[in-house]
Amino acid sequence: MAAQLFSPITIGDLEFPNRIAIAPMCQYSADDGSATDWHLQQWMMYALTGAGMVTLEMTDVERRGRISHGCLGLYTDHNEAAARRTLDAARRVALPGTKFGPQLAHAGRKASCQRPWEGGGPLGPTQDPWPVVSASAIPYAEGWQTPHALDEDEIQALIGHFVDAAHRAERAGFDFIELHGAHGYLLHQFISPLSNHRTDRWGGPLDNRMRLIVEIARQIRQAVPGMMLGARLSLTDWVDGGLTVEEGIEVARALKQEGVAYICCSSGGNSPLQQIPLGPGYQVHLAEAVKNATGIAVRAVGMIDDARQAEEITAGGRADMVALARAILSDPRWPWRAAATLGEEIKSAPQLARSTSLMKKWVAAN
Repeated sequence: MAAQLFSPITIGDLEFPNRIAIAPMCQYSADDGSATDWHLQQWMMYALTGAGMVTLEMTDVERRGRISHGCLGLYTDHNEAAARRTLDAARRVALPGTKFGPQLAHAGRKASCQRPWEGGGPLGPTQDPWPVVSASAIPYAEGWQTPHALDEDEIQALIGHFVDAAHRAERAGFDFIELHGAHGYLLHQFISPLSNHRTDRWGGPLDNRMRLIVEIARQIRQAVPGMMLGARLSLTDWVDGGLTVEEGIEVARALKQEGVAYICCSSGGNSPLQQIPLGPGYQVHLAEAVKNATGIAVRAVGMIDDARQAEEITAGGRADMVALARAILSDPRWPWRAAATLGEEIKSAPQLARSTSLMKKWVAAN
């Protein structure tokens, strides 16, 4: 019987050749938001993996929304032109059916930080820091900046930045857009009661706390109706008093009503006090819960690096797709390895076809 992992799937108006997605992974290598030679090789590498869905790294909608000085963005004409050049190159080598999309985001109170290999903490006074913003004036952790709480006019401007970035994504030639509502970044900061203590229409009850991401989704759908829209959510904060799975499901349900086609089901990232039970597939139950409660297509993510595990997740109906991050960085031929493991045809660029027999040999030896 054919492996479910390698069966095609239609999400929104897009057909993907298989159920393997590349999850967004920050590379911290942009030049004022613009893709560089690092991105050129990275996107072309992604294009050759055989994954049906390539979700590019967190792509910020304004300069102050970057995590670091090296984060990717779509807020200037130069950003847009660089993205288009890099995407065009990736498409020229991509396997048939591969779809590409940016993850539009804003880091909020987790912005103005060092690159991970520089320490990862807040930028120091001599490192060109910038003021950060959030739902409320609550720092992420001790020693981090206290953010400015966005006012009504600033929130409306922020929504406009997301819409402008969506237009840029469309003009650059991307197939879909993903909204980043996870991992403690700005949209998650509004959703979570840990970081949102507002008393206006953007805070308090869940309907108010999720208003921002819902409104952004609505306006992007209106602005670029031809682009499929998905979202990544942290379904729980893993902290007492924080966002619960039940609330996360309600956010997913509201986004579905606005035309969001899939949810990538993640968790955590909004508090250093989180207690996450890490392990292979530790978030799959979240994808399964969202799928069962809402009927929306879901992507499972989180320490999924074994082909048989990925097949069990999709064949068992627990998720529609699986997203890989570190597994792809470690082994860009992971989809080949999975195909050989599951007895499927290895699909490769013709220039690489002579090597697939060796992959089958390696898999058989293990």
